[in-house]
Amino acid sequence: MRRLAAALAVVHFLLFAQIPLAQAAMLGTPQVLHEQQQQVDRQQLRAMLDDQQVQQKLESMGVERAQVEARIASLTPAELAQFNQQLQQEPAGAGVVGIIVLFLVIFIITDMLCATDIFTFIKCIR
Repeated sequence: MRRLAAALAVVHFLLFAQIPLAQAAMLGTPQVLHEQQQQVDRQQLRAMLDDQQVQQKLESMGVERAQVEARIASLTPAELAQFNQQLQQEPAGAGVVGIIVLFLVIFIITDMLCATDIFTFIKCIR
């Protein structure tokens, strides 16, 4: 009987030790707004990919839409903020050209950092 009680106590202890503890914290309004803004920014970038001129230009360069969408999803908050800041600074008529140039710059940088392999003529810096 003691062995059974000891075995159950050990099993109970092992099961209890593996349960992660819940952590609760107050979220501030700026933090929630920042996270929501990031989601909106990503959606805006994806919406820009729907533009026919952007799609044609990317296809002519050999870049698939799926690659662009994957890269948008993997942008860090800092990259996303920088990208959107550059888009806002573009003149109204240069929006399509600006979008394409910014996508190309991001792809070139990620190719140089070995994160992607989109352009074969760009060598990894590692």
